[in-house]
Amino acid sequence: MIRSMTAYGSGEYRQEDTLLTAETRSYNNRYRDIILRIPKNFQSLERDLKSIISSKIRRGHVEASVQIDKNVEKSPYTLKLNMPLVKSYFHIFKQLAREFGLDQKIRLESFCQMKDVILVKPEEVDLDEIRPGLQEALIQSLDSLDEMRTREGQAIEADFLKRLNLLEQYVIQIKKRYPDLVEEYSKRLKDKINHLMRDIDIDEDRLAQEVAFLAEKSDITEEIVRIKSHLNQFREYLSTDDAVGRRLDFLIQEINREVNTLGTKASDSLISRVVVEMKSELEKLREQVQNVE
Repeated sequence: MIRSMTAYGSGEYRQEDTLLTAETRSYNNRYRDIILRIPKNFQSLERDLKSIISSKIRRGHVEASVQIDKNVEKSPYTLKLNMPLVKSYFHIFKQLAREFGLDQKIRLESFCQMKDVILVKPEEVDLDEIRPGLQEALIQSLDSLDEMRTREGQAIEADFLKRLNLLEQYVIQIKKRYPDLVEEYSKRLKDKINHLMRDIDIDEDRLAQEVAFLAEKSDITEEIVRIKSHLNQFREYLSTDDAVGRRLDFLIQEINREVNTLGTKASDSLISRVVVEMKSELEKLREQVQNVE
């Protein structure tokens, strides 16, 4: 079962008068990249929460945020004057007034706008008490995220199977066409020799050698076998419960390589048209694979 890397999930947990909420968003990324936003007074829990995310997400860019809302009138912050700094500012103002004859009146709002005059101290919390609730809210959001990633993955898988079947049909067309290609080349070569050398007997052995040389040079059996093998591997990966995006991307590159070789070897208008269609389908597969975990 494959999963999409693009999804959204949310979860919440109520603990007495506190509501803990978590949101997670995931996007395409070649590697796993986790960004966690959490209130400053809970920063020490960041490592544990990221570990939970890592256990659920194997590939992709993940943005997670956790919020704590208390249903009480008391503010979660304590404000305190930085008295030593206030006294230093006041001393400087008096010195400026003496030196330059400035107005000695100091407005209250002037002090409030100065950096670090008012210290904001978050409310102290019992991390051991809040930890289980935070973890539960985050796990709920990750489960919700995974459900969406799975649904998206099922849609992508259905599209993959449709295109894999189409590619297989193209391979069958080419395989059926190849024997006729050798026979047609033999006939064209014989007609050309007859036209150029009307009164001279054709050396059938030499002609057979030329046809055999072309057959060997344009033999596409190996490419067809490899393409079919890669298509089967692709299907097998779709049924594994693992992060397979990179492996699928590699298989598409290998199939594309074989298709290019196949088109070069078999210089035939019908096969060339089929090769173009195969490349088009492979490009659509490649675009979809970029969104697979």
